Amino acid sequence: MKYYNYIKAAIFFLFIAYSISCTKLDQKLNSTLTNEEAANTFDASLFLQTAYYDLGYRYSDLGRVFALEEVPADETIVPTRGGDWDDNGKWRALHQHAWTADNVNTFNDEFNGLNKVQFDATNVLNFKPSAEQAAEARFIRAFALYQLLDLFGQFPYRDPGENLLNAPKVYSGDSAIQFIINELNAVIPDLDSKSPITKATPEAAKMLLMKVYLNRGAFLNRQSPTFDDADMQKVISLGNEIINSGKYSFSSNYWDIFSPHNSSNSEAIFATANSSGVSTNNTGISNYWWSTLHYNQYDVLAPAAGWNGFSTVAEFYNSFGTSTATTQTPKDTALDMRIGGRYYPGVTNVSGVRTGLLIGQQYDQDGNKYFDRKGNSLIFTPDVSPDLKETGNLLEDKGIRVIKYLPDYSLGSSSYNSAGNWLMLLRYSDVVLMVAEAKMRSAAPDDAGALALVNQLRAARDAQPLTSMVLVNPDNVYDAHTLLAERGRELYWESVRRTDLIRFGVFLKPWAYKSNDDAHFLLYPLPPAALASNPNLKQNEGYGQ
Repeated sequence: MKYYNYIKAAIFFLFIAYSISCTKLDQKLNSTLTNEEAANTFDASLFLQTAYYDLGYRYSDLGRVFALEEVPADETIVPTRGGDWDDNGKWRALHQHAWTADNVNTFNDEFNGLNKVQFDATNVLNFKPSAEQAAEARFIRAFALYQLLDLFGQFPYRDPGENLLNAPKVYSGDSAIQFIINELNAVIPDLDSKSPITKATPEAAKMLLMKVYLNRGAFLNRQSPTFDDADMQKVISLGNEIINSGKYSFSSNYWDIFSPHNSSNSEAIFATANSSGVSTNNTGISNYWWSTLHYNQYDVLAPAAGWNGFSTVAEFYNSFGTSTATTQTPKDTALDMRIGGRYYPGVTNVSGVRTGLLIGQQYDQDGNKYFDRKGNSLIFTPDVSPDLKETGNLLEDKGIRVIKYLPDYSLGSSSYNSAGNWLMLLRYSDVVLMVAEAKMRSAAPDDAGALALVNQLRAARDAQPLTSMVLVNPDNVYDAHTLLAERGRELYWESVRRTDLIRFGVFLKPWAYKSNDDAHFLLYPLPPAALASNPNLKQNEGYGQ
């Protein structure tokens, strides 16, 4: 393990050199160890392990990619409750689309963090990897490049072994899209379909290709996306290859996908591993429940059992087909299981916490009421102040909470902090939904085929079938009878919602706690340090420079 940590440290310092890219670096950078000597000294597998870890790390904490994909979207809010979660207005600015180039540090963190993943993956190629290891590294790199293109509209890139003193070239638009497509097509033959879900497989590469083809029209014109039939046919063909492989199926219990024992779930295509009670190389997935649960919602750690922050909105809750009077947590009802409110063994019997969307009075494992820190009954309510600033005696109780990944209590507080849930980066139901969408966007739309696929998914989730479905209602993003809403119900809090809203043409539309806004919010600003160090990068429109 010490040797692995040395490798991580070496990669970090190399990445600093990669990031700075200035001409004043010591020209003897490579003088003490030749590239050939380094390749013979270090094992490519260690560098590959780091690349896998760093990719998962970017998606495990709600302050990383999640913050840029979910908080600016229609399903996630982070109200300021008194002085809690103010953070200089960062979370309000993200949801209300009021950010600037310099008031949200997450832009810098994710641009740099995703580029570190790219660097880690490229670095593997310098250490004599096998054909399969090289393919895995290129897949990881393509994943990071896809996310960079999605968030920032461009990405810097260096070929393996390229001089670190030179500013990286920059890809954007169609050249960036085609680069990622070419990379993924090139690696598929060298990936092993029998590899575990923690490694790149042909199916994982095909699913990522589906995402690229489906979003190509949005990446080229985010304000008015169009969809080429050839791209849609690629999505359908690749999706059918995955579906017909027989390797994957809908989980019999939706919540098993996100449980602390989800490592062998039938929907998992690509995931990041974590181990209960083990902090080393744990990606921090416990932040999924820390960030939303109230301070008192686990007796062992109360009043420090949660951070009482992230929430969802009543409009999203109601899109599951509930009454508008959302005042009581459903308990094991016939409702769509994805709404939650259900008992889950190992979770509810330990803390009282139930799955999914938490609303109404909260109870402990013995059925006793939880109370907030002011002594009020802990009743999560959907009514949140329009400006997302809460005051008053009940401020701690505002907002519907979301338990997507189920808390790991298997080892008490040690697993609650360092959980064993595996992070699902790519999963089967999204394949099915992407095929359905491509069928509806084809030159000869197959709406009936799309509806049939969606209803197969809904049947697996104990939801009633839809009798009709359109792609989107541009006047109401919460319209329950749309494919956009179905994607929301299935994939909420999985770091894809902003991308979906842009592709469906409604990211600039009003929704809960957000009004109409300007087109420059379709992309995030580039960090000033990155612009200063690489003249090939260009600041996105609307952010100066």
